[in-house]
Amino acid sequence: MTIIVLAGGSDQIALINELKKRGHYTILVDYFENPPAKIYADKHIVASTLDTDRVKEIAIAEKADLICTACTDQALLSVAKVSEELGLPCYIPYRTGLNVTNKLYMKKVLVNNNIPTSKYVILDKMDSEALKGFCCPLVVKPVDCNSSKGVKRIDNIEELPTYLNEAINYSRTKTAIVEEFKEGTEISADFYIENGVAKYLSATTSLKIKNRKSFTILCSDYPAINNSQKEKLTTIVSQIAKAFNLDNCPMLVQLIANGDDMWVLEFSARMGGGSKHNLIKVLSDVDIMSVYVDRILGDYPSIHPSEPVKYCKMIYIYCKPGIFNYVDGFENLQKEGIIDSYFHYKTSGMEIHGSETSSDRPAGYLITASTPEELAHKLQYADSHLAVISADGEDIMLHNLLS
Repeated sequence: MTIIVLAGGSDQIALINELKKRGHYTILVDYFENPPAKIYADKHIVASTLDTDRVKEIAIAEKADLICTACTDQALLSVAKVSEELGLPCYIPYRTGLNVTNKLYMKKVLVNNNIPTSKYVILDKMDSEALKGFCCPLVVKPVDCNSSKGVKRIDNIEELPTYLNEAINYSRTKTAIVEEFKEGTEISADFYIENGVAKYLSATTSLKIKNRKSFTILCSDYPAINNSQKEKLTTIVSQIAKAFNLDNCPMLVQLIANGDDMWVLEFSARMGGGSKHNLIKVLSDVDIMSVYVDRILGDYPSIHPSEPVKYCKMIYIYCKPGIFNYVDGFENLQKEGIIDSYFHYKTSGMEIHGSETSSDRPAGYLITASTPEELAHKLQYADSHLAVISADGEDIMLHNLLS
């Protein structure tokens, strides 16, 4: 088959490799000239994955049998829309894709089905009347964006107009959501919905860069929840799957947990980004990317998760602004047994703007251990033996962010 893959980041490398392993011809569509996945695909066409008219033109011209993506929200919506228009197979219809990628629709369905979530309002401009009854702290975010772009915590109402306008400008539909901030631990959980049953894969604590108004994920930390919380979470995910008519597909759920209380922030019918499929494999012994490719090719795989690892961290590297050249130290750290694996998100020559969103990170790495002490030692050692080298030859990596 000729298969179009939308988006060319690190996660799509694994998708392309799985497709090619099965003998399929892959065409990558990504607006960067040199995205990380380019060299793995059979062909690369420079175009935006959000331009559905252009994606449709490419699919017709290339006589595509399938359009797909992995680990990214807005490209998933493009897949669902263009596939439906061309009569190509897709595991979710366009309307469902809209419901699970646009927070305006998502929140309505959550509330209508009594699934716990924060009180919210959708705005396209500052509206004090609509915000009556809301108290700080609040969170503002675009309704249809990813990589934490435009997501900010509001600690006093005077800050809201500035950050609301920023979120609206990031949004494709020029709308933003303002919701109550819930105290607790932010959890990122991955499930697979198999024939109506929510099968738990993993849950990690999403640690953010400290002392920021943004919500940039620095680290996924495991373990994160106890058995009681796992049962409660599984019940909530089952409710979501039923409410949104999701079945035989992966599901990523982000939520706030405070004891037995849980509030859904957002979710999607996909795996998490930032090499999350690698983390899921380590934490559950399920090769979720292989399972996902089985599904998009029309099969209905069955999974059997386990929990083989005691302690684990997926750490993301952030930097000062500069032109990325390369990361120094990964190979030696892996040979020494300090890190299990590492992942590149940028190629040489790409610009790093700072550390405000997850799209700013150039790389990440994964560490496992048998004890918390071993994990802490490996983390400190890795951080001190890594460097991100800029085009000017300087180390621009921000060190000790987890300290």
